[in-house]
Amino acid sequence: MSDTAMTGTTTGGGVSTDGVATDVSTGVPATDGGATRDLGPGRLTFTPLRDQLRDAAAAFSDGPGTFADILTGMVDDVDRALGEELEVFPVCHHSPASALAMARRLREKQPEVIYLELCEDLRPLLDELRNCRLPVALQAFASELEGFPPAWGPLSVVAPITEASAEYQAIAYALDTPGVEIVLVDRSADHVFQWQPAEPGAPSGDGTGSGEPDEDADPPGETAALHGEAVGIGIGDLRPRFAELRSYLLHHGKVRHWSEWWDQYVEQPLAGADYDTYRQVMVMVGSLFRRLRPDGDDTDRDADRERYMWTRVRQHLAASGIDRSRCLYVCGAFHAASPVAEFGSAPGTPDWEISPRTETRWRYGLIPSSHSAIEAQFGLASGAVSIAQATWAKAVTRGGVTPYRLVGQQAGRKRTKPRVAPRPVSAAPAPPVADRLTGFLSRPPVLDGLDEAELLGWCVEIVRLARRNGYLASTADAIAVFETSILLAGMRGRARPTPYDFADAAVTCIEKDVVPGRRDVRRLCEILLGGDRIGQVGYDALPPLARDVFDRLAPLGVALDKRTVQRTLLDLTAQPELVPCSDLLWVLRRLLPPGVVRPIMGERRLGERSIQESWDLALGRDQRAIIELGYEGVTVEQVLEQRLRRAVWAPDATAAVALAAVEDAILFLGGRRLVDELGTRAVELLAAERTVDDAPEVLRRIRRLLAYHRASGAELPAWCETFVTAGYAHYCTLLPTAFVAEESGVRQVAAMLGFLFTMESLALALGCDRAQLELAVRQSHPETPAKVALLWAARFQLGLLSRAELRSRCAELLANPLVVPAFPQYLSGFVQALEPVPTLATFVVETISDAFARLPDPVLLPWLPTLITTLRRDAPDLVPVLVREAGRTFPGTLAALDTWSPPWASGAADPGPGTIGVAETVPPPVAPLRTLLADHPVTCDAVASLLGCADAGWRVVGPSDGDPARVDGVSSAAGGSGAVDDGAGAALAGALLRRHPDTTEAVAVLVSR
Repeated sequence: MSDTAMTGTTTGGGVSTDGVATDVSTGVPATDGGATRDLGPGRLTFTPLRDQLRDAAAAFSDGPGTFADILTGMVDDVDRALGEELEVFPVCHHSPASALAMARRLREKQPEVIYLELCEDLRPLLDELRNCRLPVALQAFASELEGFPPAWGPLSVVAPITEASAEYQAIAYALDTPGVEIVLVDRSADHVFQWQPAEPGAPSGDGTGSGEPDEDADPPGETAALHGEAVGIGIGDLRPRFAELRSYLLHHGKVRHWSEWWDQYVEQPLAGADYDTYRQVMVMVGSLFRRLRPDGDDTDRDADRERYMWTRVRQHLAASGIDRSRCLYVCGAFHAASPVAEFGSAPGTPDWEISPRTETRWRYGLIPSSHSAIEAQFGLASGAVSIAQATWAKAVTRGGVTPYRLVGQQAGRKRTKPRVAPRPVSAAPAPPVADRLTGFLSRPPVLDGLDEAELLGWCVEIVRLARRNGYLASTADAIAVFETSILLAGMRGRARPTPYDFADAAVTCIEKDVVPGRRDVRRLCEILLGGDRIGQVGYDALPPLARDVFDRLAPLGVALDKRTVQRTLLDLTAQPELVPCSDLLWVLRRLLPPGVVRPIMGERRLGERSIQESWDLALGRDQRAIIELGYEGVTVEQVLEQRLRRAVWAPDATAAVALAAVEDAILFLGGRRLVDELGTRAVELLAAERTVDDAPEVLRRIRRLLAYHRASGAELPAWCETFVTAGYAHYCTLLPTAFVAEESGVRQVAAMLGFLFTMESLALALGCDRAQLELAVRQSHPETPAKVALLWAARFQLGLLSRAELRSRCAELLANPLVVPAFPQYLSGFVQALEPVPTLATFVVETISDAFARLPDPVLLPWLPTLITTLRRDAPDLVPVLVREAGRTFPGTLAALDTWSPPWASGAADPGPGTIGVAETVPPPVAPLRTLLADHPVTCDAVASLLGCADAGWRVVGPSDGDPARVDGVSSAAGGSGAVDDGAGAALAGALLRRHPDTTEAVAVLVSR
């Protein structure tokens, strides 16, 4: 055997098509057809070929060694696989050549039992394939794990099925032919993850997992994520398992990626080959890649898979008692060349002990698949599956083979002949099968001639598509693509341009500079050659939940099975019967990924319902999401309830998560039972927390829930009251520690104070003690500037610090050059304090204005960026409060600015802590106030009686406002006795009017109308 024959034909051998070959060992002519297909042990010998390979190895190397063992071992693997009495059919996943050979062989042999390399627990799903449009994927899904790390969940295994695959031909034949049984023999989905050494979905060497994409492969298509993070199971993954061999084959084959190499050197030569040649070559290629693979964990997993499958085959043979010659074992070519001791179906072959499954509950179903999803998951080049589909369609159109199609998928297609029962296969000895490997390896490849009509059609069509997608393509570009395709094919050693040559030529000639539209030229070539076909699961094959959703949304009158986005308008006032549809859509929006169900108009919040809604529905396009939802329950309400329960009882659950679950339960489910249960859990989680990281979220959600219950007019739930009292005590306990802890941010401490101050009245009414809060504030001694400012605000709210003292402290900070650079942090603390103490808004505006007025430009200019970034980082949602307050404080026109003076510069009295005023203004003149009191004595008498003051005290308001301290003392005395003298009443009225000028002016305007 020559050097050229050995090196060239091992990777690119041709197929002799003269129709007659001679067995080199016996000289007996090999016959076509099925008469010589049923092999027995020892009926086929490759001794001459083995001797030739051993001599070639000795010529290429110094002597017998590893190289000779590899070459002769490949022949031994072929001899062993073909000598097995149970016929082994080696395949490659999504290979048209394998599909064609399978269709021919099934019509010849008509086996009664087909053993298929596929997860054994997926068998019930095969019957549902007739209700689907290919490609689809068989899926096993588990969300509740037992025996696996929780971080792995949810677990998902998919096995995509396309029409141009040998497994689909076998499935269609078995399901539509009476008396034929199909048995899945590969490990179960549970064992797939039992054998995973790393995170699920990681690349593995046993044909599972997401493989690494081919070098220089194009990015995946638009629907490459249809399988999600599922582990992919394929039959016959034939790719070199290490980069050195793959790089060598790609370099010498003059191709860009592995899919193109396989199409040129294996797919095309075997597409028209006879069955014996196909089997021998496929086993040889599988043996080559297996023997050239480095040892590792993948080797052990592959061997375990083969032991598992052969054990299941022998178990079924023993249980059924069927003749092995009437069966067909379909497996990957890689596994057909297995060296394990458990290989074979003969009785007495040792079985392998199969480990039991875990307690994980698996659910099964069908999900849509696509060509790009298969390419992305199995590491194929972009467009490889589309090209394979186009090759398959071309071979079927040419004739010579009638494919099998499931009856339910024959709509719009020519029906095949009626199925007949399989004929018995004679067990009589058959003539020996010819050695086809010698001829295949010794002859150069048969080059196909140029099909000008096909190439011209491609070139014209790609220009048309390019123009429709914004490219400035013309007839000249079509001519250029035609010539460039021929040139590239010649440079790569082939006379007929392949689809890969054509795609490269189109990119070179048409895609000049930029992509004007959404699709580039390579994507257009994929569309031209068949497109990214997307499968669909039929209604009858959907899980009960998905069918229930479609039935309940039927009143909308929308074609939910279409792959386009459907828009619907719901007028809930004119059509109240659509309210249940609206409720269901909101639940689906909560459960499904973003974009599947999207509201355009309308919203749903606590206490709010829309009267009109508009939705974009993509349930037909994103079937996978709703199908996997069906694995969790029977109705969407049940699934939502289960998810809410799991969320609040998860190990990492927090009070904020529980409150969010309570809100979702009110919005989407209704009823008090689940809400009370989740609320009680929120109280438990809050009491068990030792950090305050979620304090802002807790405050926001409990405020919203309390407002909802109060607005609904119903009684406040018991869990809400318990939550307020428990939260009040909890945050009082943690407050001193949170003020000094570095891991506690200013936002969290401000939220704690916001909870304590805003919930104080309710907490005190429910039995809490205010002294606990005062003690917590007194025990707090922060060191960071922002928390110091926050503490000052808390002391001000409690009446422990006056506004005058706050002003003096801020003035001292601005007067200290060492503190001025850190003053923005103090301001950040004051801004954060607006959450618990909103009355500080005017003071913060005053402090910032004083800083801008007093600081010189050399100090102020470097200080401004720090101030802006600090406020943006720490209090972005509170800055608008300051802006609104500044708008009320400063004049609105430029002319008024000349005569304007700051309100705080007029010497107004300190409004004191706990007041409700939002702005300080100059006290109103005394005369208008006296006039107001005199004109409306009845109203003033009523207010005076409420305050416990005598009527005469209000009727005589002296010019003196009195001493504030004295007024407070008189008020206290009045509060104890229920009456005050006239002088005290006048002083108290003056102090009251002075402290609340905004209210006084507002009442005066209303009364004077």
